Amino acid sequence: MSLIILTEMSNKYGLDDAYVLAGGGNTSYKENGVMYVKSSGTRLADIRPEQFVRMDMNKLTSMLDAQYPDEDSAREAAALADMFAARLPGEEAKRPSVEAILHALFPYKYVLHVHPPLVNGLTCGKNGRNICSELFDRVVWIGLVKPGYILADVCKDIFGIELSKWGEHPKVVIMQNHGIFVAADSASEIDNIMADVMAKLESKVKRAPDFSPFGLYFSEIPEFMPALRMLYSGDGKSSAVFHACDIDEKRFNALAKPFTPDHIVYCKDEPLFININADIAAAFVKYRTRKGFAPKIVVIDGMGFVALGSSKKEADIARMLFLDAMKIAVYAESFGGILPLPDDFTNFILNWEIEQYRSAAAFAAGPIKRLDGKISIVTGSAQGFGKGIAQELAAQGAYVVVADINLEGAKACAAELNNLYGEYCAIAAKVDVSNEDSIRQMMLDTMIAFGGLDLLVSNAGVLTAGSVFDLTKDDFDFVTAVNYTGYFLCTKHAAHIMKIQNRYAPGYLTDIIEINSKSGLEGSNKNFAYAGSKFGGIGLTQSFAMELIEHGIKVNAICPGNFLDGPLWADPERGLFKQYLDTGKVAGAKTIADVRKYYEDRVPMGRGCEIADVARAIFYIVEQQYETGQALPVTGGQVMLK
Repeated sequence: MSLIILTEMSNKYGLDDAYVLAGGGNTSYKENGVMYVKSSGTRLADIRPEQFVRMDMNKLTSMLDAQYPDEDSAREAAALADMFAARLPGEEAKRPSVEAILHALFPYKYVLHVHPPLVNGLTCGKNGRNICSELFDRVVWIGLVKPGYILADVCKDIFGIELSKWGEHPKVVIMQNHGIFVAADSASEIDNIMADVMAKLESKVKRAPDFSPFGLYFSEIPEFMPALRMLYSGDGKSSAVFHACDIDEKRFNALAKPFTPDHIVYCKDEPLFININADIAAAFVKYRTRKGFAPKIVVIDGMGFVALGSSKKEADIARMLFLDAMKIAVYAESFGGILPLPDDFTNFILNWEIEQYRSAAAFAAGPIKRLDGKISIVTGSAQGFGKGIAQELAAQGAYVVVADINLEGAKACAAELNNLYGEYCAIAAKVDVSNEDSIRQMMLDTMIAFGGLDLLVSNAGVLTAGSVFDLTKDDFDFVTAVNYTGYFLCTKHAAHIMKIQNRYAPGYLTDIIEINSKSGLEGSNKNFAYAGSKFGGIGLTQSFAMELIEHGIKVNAICPGNFLDGPLWADPERGLFKQYLDTGKVAGAKTIADVRKYYEDRVPMGRGCEIADVARAIFYIVEQQYETGQALPVTGGQVMLK
């Protein structure tokens, strides 16, 4: 039961970004000489009972009487080996939190360690220690100490002093440039103590941080997003996340050095500041040359900042941690002004194996997939064929912008993809492909969320069948606007992003793929508006391919056969089976089943086209580096190239 309580407490604090970001913080519970402590690489927000590491309390506490080398790396390596040896049998695959020894020092059952920005406004404030003593009784302040074994050793001595003074061990420990430990014999007491600490700190705050994003027009997002993404990793294995906020050089100077170890782990030790009119590549290369690694945070003067990473998850966590640093800087104004970490401490964290492991564990890659890291847009993907394509791309490691005029459907699809393939996999975007402003906003949403674009699948399409004698001009214009003009507009704005990427990473190839139709390869009786738009789409494909290849953009079309199970065909009210039956397109057909059989019988493979058939064609086109301007039939042999 106690382990369940520990799990519930961990999840509660882990889900609240006022206390925990990026899976940081840790918790523990002690019972019968065994301590259950959060394992490194797990998150408080969703940790399960079996993910805590069971450790021998006697072995942990005896480490504090051991003699270890004075040199940092040798001392921490030896202590780490002993900490691993304190794991109980069967726990060898789990790595205990680095603070496990410190958790063992508290004689109380439950321990919570978190890094709230409000608390760290105090711990990173110049007058933090004095204000702490004014606000709290029986709260221990620990000055700046390197994390790991040495921190536990220092705390042991201080705890002994406080024990003799108070007659009991401390329940609250506040650590300079680090965070807070709260210990008690029940989770409810920890909640009460934590609430009291936060309330007293709130009473001292003169100005609360507000870094909410503000709206930007497309014209205000220049080339820095795709440029920075490619400068970070020229092979496209990277993401960039933009956060619009009011930040200038003065505010940047308050953030030029890190406040806590977490900021170093996820954001490195120093952001890059650039003016919007600066030479982005030169500034980036200069930073990389000086530091030996690429910046994780790039502040754009007066606009906001870009967080970079080898994945969307890594970039988004860097964004959250830099926002956390911005909040701490504001809170610290109420506690005497900012007090960042000194350089020697920062260098220790940068090179500390334990923190390197924590970062690597947080962003560990899974099995390699065919579209790993490819940023894609699929228009018309809230349902039907487009939704199926979005699912296939996500299953192969792509990031997907689910774009559709049906925003609620797009949100539902994106949520489904995130649930299946990871929370950073997909976003939803509303788009009317016949409206250029709507397409601009879709591209803006894509750049802000992912940093660039590798694959546009222009799938949105409509079909209105009818005789040349009966079809209205409005119906004809509607089909043309979506299928033909929409493809042009999406290509125009996608190519702008892709062109920038190629400029900063010459040789990097991207793809635009139109989901065309077999009706783009041969005429379609009483379906001329649709067939004409698809014939035109192939003309656009060939023309775009000729123009855009100099920018590394391949343009191809896929011409599927009839997707007989999708809503375009099977919808009982507006589906093509119903339309074709009503217009008499299939001679002698009396029922929808008659119409379906007629179309199945025309396919040598004996069935309609399926989503997996088209997905395989998409994968082939993306992987094929020597083909552009083609219309690839996926028709089951119904239409064969001549």
